[in-house]
Amino acid sequence: MPSADERDQPVEYRQKRYQPPEGATELLLIRHGASAPARPDAPFPLVDGQGDPELAPEGREQADRVAERLASTRLDALYVTPLRRTAQTAAPLARKLGIEPRVEPALREVHLGEWEGGLFRKMVAENDPVAQRMVAEERWDVIPGAESDEAFAARVREGLGRVAAAHPGGRVAVFTHGGVIGQALAAATGSRPFAFLTPDNGSISVLVWKDGLSSIRGFNDVSHLDGSAPAPLS
Repeated sequence: MPSADERDQPVEYRQKRYQPPEGATELLLIRHGASAPARPDAPFPLVDGQGDPELAPEGREQADRVAERLASTRLDALYVTPLRRTAQTAAPLARKLGIEPRVEPALREVHLGEWEGGLFRKMVAENDPVAQRMVAEERWDVIPGAESDEAFAARVREGLGRVAAAHPGGRVAVFTHGGVIGQALAAATGSRPFAFLTPDNGSISVLVWKDGLSSIRGFNDVSHLDGSAPAPLS
């Protein structure tokens, strides 16, 4: 039985360090390294109608930096998309951890319709009127033949849900694309569509997912790319 002095002590409720909800999955969303430049005279090869450039030399260096950052992190699985720039980015970490990456097709980049094969970069660089409209309206499907925003959002949600369901209570690294990361984080916050459409190549964003609900725990961490990485995630 507590003493009289102990009973007189005020009750205190201290702040605690964040812990994911029981059964939640921590998703490390890693944007692929920088890919090869687009050239009008050499369109990117297509995979299922989508541009499939390989990593540029600087992208391979970014992949190595990601591997160094996450080499001592507990990871239950690695995921990539059917587009080779994600597999090439994941490869150094996969070798270090001895984990074979799994392919999740639903997390491939948004389909850019008539602007696939590298044309998208040219149109944006030249400030094409349709590119201006795309940014103003925050919709991909103003591009001729592009995937509808609703279809893109649905498949990203489906893909992330499938990955999370396979690893309840775990942590996985998902090597994916800028559009996918932007869509996933915008959905988590209920923000405007392009609010998070700025992840850098090789960046790490963190999403916690449980029962279809998600919350952001990190966005665009690039400290490992400039040589000032914090302690590894544990």
